Amino acid sequence: MKVKEIRELSTEEINKKLVETKQELFNLRFQQATGTLEKPSRIRDLRHTVARMKTVLKEREGNE
Repeated sequence: MKVKEIRELSTEEINKKLVETKQELFNLRFQQATGTLEKPSRIRDLRHTVARMKTVLKEREGNE
């Protein structure tokens, strides 16, 4: 998910997506531990997405 796409979402939607993304990240880490992970690069992508979401939330927090 790109920063532009994240900025178009409301704060509530970002928080909801953040929870979903963290859950998916947890599941992928679990798969990695059991050796069934097919795309290891997906973990990196999700970590970056979480960071982007948190950054946008902090920016909004500072502006309010």
